[in-house]
Amino acid sequence: MAAANKQTSYEGMKRRLKIWFFIVALFMGWALYTLYTQLDGHDQAERKLAEVQQKIEEATKQMSDLQLQIDRLNDPEYIQQLATKEQNMVRPGEKPIRVAE
Repeated sequence: MAAANKQTSYEGMKRRLKIWFFIVALFMGWALYTLYTQLDGHDQAERKLAEVQQKIEEATKQMSDLQLQIDRLNDPEYIQQLATKEQNMVRPGEKPIRVAE
């Protein structure tokens, strides 16, 4: 009788271990799935951050170019050069030079 009871408790222990390993495997599967989805979300966030930083750099460069242009337009010599080059205007007493093609 003791041998039969021992055999039954051994089978019960094996069954409990199988259930325990199954629960642990399910938990590990869930943990790996969660890790994978979080890493994917992290990669997407890094890409968006890189795009936004690039847009900020482009906007900063454009802003500095516009500020330089504003500073130039406040300079009378630059305005005079633009008038001569783009509008073919000359100062009184000067003669325009035109190059024939």
